[in-house]
Amino acid sequence: MTNKTYLLIERPPTVVEHHTLWEAVGWGTVDSEMATHSISNSIYAVVVVLDEEVVGMGRIVGDGAMYFYIQDVAVLPEHQNKGIGKMIVDQLLAYIKKKKCKTGIAFVGLFASHGNDTFYETYGFKDHSPEMTGMFTVFD
Repeated sequence: MTNKTYLLIERPPTVVEHHTLWEAVGWGTVDSEMATHSISNSIYAVVVVLDEEVVGMGRIVGDGAMYFYIQDVAVLPEHQNKGIGKMIVDQLLAYIKKKKCKTGIAFVGLFASHGNDTFYETYGFKDHSPEMTGMFTVFD
């Protein structure tokens, strides 16, 4: 019996891979043209592969100097709870620490899917309310 190894690769997901993971984790559907532009404007991205299949992804968007936003950390449900999310977030945070301006801070933000807040808290992310409130809007 052979042990299968998850391999992290520094590259963005294809639109099809992004779409597959997006739907698999229950985020709904995403327009392919929008995903194409969004993915191409990423600062940095990784995928996790098992047997030539992408089973996880994560991206960073932002200005690449002071503001970084972790986006689209997703793992196929059948591969969750195996350390893949940790592998992805560890790599994304290592990239930010390496690329941030040496003389300043890096503000790193994210939105956690329901139930995943404790996972991100292990990395130092926290809810800053009521002193600060995260807000967003969506334009249809």
